[in-house]
Amino acid sequence: MAKLVKNEEEIMLADAARGFLDDAAPLTKLRGLRDAGKTHDPALWTEMAQMGWTGVLVPEEAGGSDMGHAAACVLAEEMGKTLAPTPFLSTAVIAATALRQVASDRATAALSKIADGTVTYALAIDEGKKFDPETVELTAEKDGNGFRLSGRKRFVVDGGFADRLLVLARTDGGLTLFDIPADRAGISRNATPMIDSRDAAEIDFDKVEATGEDVLGQVDAAMTVLQPALEAGQAALAAEMTGLAAGAFGMTVGYLKERKQFGMLIGSFQALQHRAADLWCECEVTASAILHAGRMLDSDPQAATLAVSLAKARAADTAQRAVQEGVQMHGGIGMTDEFDMGFYMRRARVGAEWLGDYGYHAGVVARLRGF
Repeated sequence: MAKLVKNEEEIMLADAARGFLDDAAPLTKLRGLRDAGKTHDPALWTEMAQMGWTGVLVPEEAGGSDMGHAAACVLAEEMGKTLAPTPFLSTAVIAATALRQVASDRATAALSKIADGTVTYALAIDEGKKFDPETVELTAEKDGNGFRLSGRKRFVVDGGFADRLLVLARTDGGLTLFDIPADRAGISRNATPMIDSRDAAEIDFDKVEATGEDVLGQVDAAMTVLQPALEAGQAALAAEMTGLAAGAFGMTVGYLKERKQFGMLIGSFQALQHRAADLWCECEVTASAILHAGRMLDSDPQAATLAVSLAKARAADTAQRAVQEGVQMHGGIGMTDEFDMGFYMRRARVGAEWLGDYGYHAGVVARLRGF
């Protein structure tokens, strides 16, 4: 397959994002937030809203910039390079895509709030140790004209501070997706910083009331709304992980050009040159897969599953290789908290698990290819 490359508009968007993020969200910002016991930066989110990033997938009639999934992936990739601590994936990508599947005044109003940065979302879907939407056990029992939600969700990324929750529940005839405020009576959140210093929560639902208006889409037909949102999130997460790999690679190459052993720059050692070249090739091929996934979501979303799962599987593998090589080539300093490579390693680990790990997506690719 020929290598896919960014077009002129995508290059301009990436350059603009890079200039902003290097100044507004460098790695030192994440370290400072972690040391202060914080998991996100509301001020940064506000700035992103002012730049139109929060509305990247919001229609123009709802106040968004509607740049498309390929553009969302470009932004996510640049955010991955500095590990910008924002709810971009959960809100601007996943929630916005889900809401776009529903033609209602309420959905349009919610999209407007995402675009102007005044509301954040979290996706409450996982319950077990692995991503598996079809095995949801949280129940939504009929209660008059509405429902009562009972159960527990785990690994709800951004769930500790999100204003609203997209909750996947089991109803009598299948699965139903609900859009409810995170502070509704009966909801209790136990937020815990993850190893990458970001927020995740375990959320309990104790007979939480939900009306028919809280249903996003149709009862018993959650995947009609949720599947496009999941694939959008998986593609953007893969892009973030590709940016992460590029950031770790750049840090490693910079070190190879500075560190001396035996009076020589270690970057002159052929063995390290070969390892760096091999990693660069992997990063480039994975970046092509990400571009392809984003463009498929824009041009033919019904046929994008293979491209998205291929991108997520490759991104998880490439990011893991990038941080492992980075730590090894830095030697002992690579394992210390004082050095930033550890932030890339921890984010790579979390990203590999969220929205389906390598095994999950490799299985999807194998199935779609007839194996």
